[in-house]
Amino acid sequence: METIVMEHIRLPKVENVRLIDTVTSRRASVGTLYLTATHTIFVENETEILTETWVLHSLVFSVEKQASTTTGCPLLVRCKNFQVLQFVIPQERDCHDVHVSLLHLSRPEHYEELYCFSYNANSDREDRRKAWDFINLKAEYSRMGLPNHLWKLTPANHHYKVSDTYPADLYVPKSATPPVIMGSSKFRSRGRFPTLSYYYKENHAAICRSSQPLSGFSARCLEDEQMLEAIVRSNPRSDFMYVVDTRPKLNAMANRAAGKGYENEDNYSNIKFHFVGIENIHVMRNSLQKMLEGKPLSTTDPVGLESSGWLKHIKAVVDAGVFITKVSLEGISVLVHCSDGWDRTAQVCSVASVLLDPYYRTLKGLMVLIERDWVSFGHKFSHRNNHLNGDPKEVSPVIDQFLECVWQLSEQFPCAFEYNERFLITIHHHVYSCQYGNFIGNNQKERTELGLQEKTHSLWTYLWKNRTDYINPLYRPDHSQTQGVLRPLTAPYCFKFWGALYNRFDRGIHPRQSVMEYLMAIREETQQLEEQLASHEMV
Repeated sequence: METIVMEHIRLPKVENVRLIDTVTSRRASVGTLYLTATHTIFVENETEILTETWVLHSLVFSVEKQASTTTGCPLLVRCKNFQVLQFVIPQERDCHDVHVSLLHLSRPEHYEELYCFSYNANSDREDRRKAWDFINLKAEYSRMGLPNHLWKLTPANHHYKVSDTYPADLYVPKSATPPVIMGSSKFRSRGRFPTLSYYYKENHAAICRSSQPLSGFSARCLEDEQMLEAIVRSNPRSDFMYVVDTRPKLNAMANRAAGKGYENEDNYSNIKFHFVGIENIHVMRNSLQKMLEGKPLSTTDPVGLESSGWLKHIKAVVDAGVFITKVSLEGISVLVHCSDGWDRTAQVCSVASVLLDPYYRTLKGLMVLIERDWVSFGHKFSHRNNHLNGDPKEVSPVIDQFLECVWQLSEQFPCAFEYNERFLITIHHHVYSCQYGNFIGNNQKERTELGLQEKTHSLWTYLWKNRTDYINPLYRPDHSQTQGVLRPLTAPYCFKFWGALYNRFDRGIHPRQSVMEYLMAIREETQQLEEQLASHEMV
């Protein structure tokens, strides 16, 4: 595949390229631009210390060739991690060749062209495969107390025969028979029948997830009704359950006109229905774009932020998580769905899990949560994060919003999280980098067929080996914030612009440094001084 990639490179090297600082008015850097199979590299000529800027092709979001000027032809490169680079190439012909090359390199047609398949390819294959066992979802369900006398592991989706976007291992109520599971799956979009996401063992409340029913205006399904009844019966503390539709009601009604929709309370005994109104992937994509166009220059500068509606959407996801947490604490089970159950459903179930369970506020716990609610349950990473050359309307910052929700919570509860924002930013970076195999493909079936565990590395083991970089110095396992449930404030003023993520490549911008970053800097400086002292003592 590397030979195919190299064929896209029309011009591997261009001299006398200028790199413009798009934020400040500093003098442009002059250097040489290189195109390799995996990276665009800019090497400055004029500095005593060799300064290099490396950009992974998989991180490139767009490449725009602008109108030529007397000084050269500008090329604007925008990245998925919010880095923006403006190169000025002396010759228009060279700029054209670099532009065409980058368009091909950043939009591969095949999975095998992605960076993870060539990254560190010479490492021991067996060690690489073992590293994937670091996160074990069976152990996670066991930690929750499953299986037990109320919930069982069903073989219904082994070989992905019921739903090709669901994981093979699924937990369902003990009383759910194979005909009920099969019948329910046929009545749900993409066969995604109600199944367990999180079990609150303290009071038996369950957070379940599914896709929308194919109800239209009048259709009903006895097996689907029995499936929800089985969920109610699996919770001895409550004689009813909530069905939470994460969509705005108008959207759900429009889907009903198309033969899909939402549950009719008249047909289901013992359910209460609740809409939470999180907008769809298209609204979120446009909101992020607006926010980036009018990006605030600091955490206290709201220019462009208000009109984008970005923080309003973040608040909507947290509010939904808060509602489900409240219901769970009352000992009532919940079924969460959106349209297909792999975007807003993943956001809401995982935010509720972070609020309910301190384990997900630890380093390993967050990895387990992402693996469970996002990777295994079939969030469409390749489509949403634009890994391959596909439909731009499928792209949306869904996992980004979840990571930001966690950051917003960590700002309110600075002692409750074992990890710092650097951990969240690193995960965000690698969701897009395609350096590791964790977020490649759209579901477990695709990942198995691609042989990712045999051919690529796992991000989780890399993060764990480097965990000292990601520890929050304020975290205390015995702190009152750390134990038990988080109850965040969700008034609009409680949500802030995440400057460390969106502005992290903007030199010359100096928003007030967060306390966390200041503490991290002090800790790193102390560590360096201790190492220097130790080396002097050895002399």
